[in-house]
Amino acid sequence: MSTTDREAATWLSQEAYDRLQAELNELIAGRPVIAAEINARREEGDLRENGGYHAAREEQGKQEFRIRQLQELLRTAQVGEAPAADVVAPGCVVTIHFDDDTDDTETFLLGSREIAATTDLTVYSPESALGKSILGARPGQTVTYTAPSGAEIKVTVVRFEAYGG
Repeated sequence: MSTTDREAATWLSQEAYDRLQAELNELIAGRPVIAAEINARREEGDLRENGGYHAAREEQGKQEFRIRQLQELLRTAQVGEAPAADVVAPGCVVTIHFDDDTDDTETFLLGSREIAATTDLTVYSPESALGKSILGARPGQTVTYTAPSGAEIKVTVVRFEAYGG
């Protein structure tokens, strides 16, 4: 694995990996239950006006999407501690301040949203506008990004450290 690949990888603690694997196993084990629900609703008659059938199919779609999402995440995740970096990278707890106002700060974890359930920190994805703008930044560096509202926002990286969660 190249250095760039290691920096871009989704890093999960063993605890987070195990929790996500357990969720995946539970979803897979639940497939027969949702299939039985769909079959039971199908037998109720006219499918065009069968809300229970359509709700069960929608739930099945959500469940299958989550299964595929978890499978991909677990297939590509790196388990353990993210490598130490001298620039902001996924897996860092980052403190920034906004628009030259050193009192307007925010501290968050830059990482996969999947890890949000395992921490009290706010989690921003490296693919978010803010996340993309600070990747590779050093303490003291100021960057600008475009918020979803269209506003240009200037932030300065105050400090960062590897997430120990």
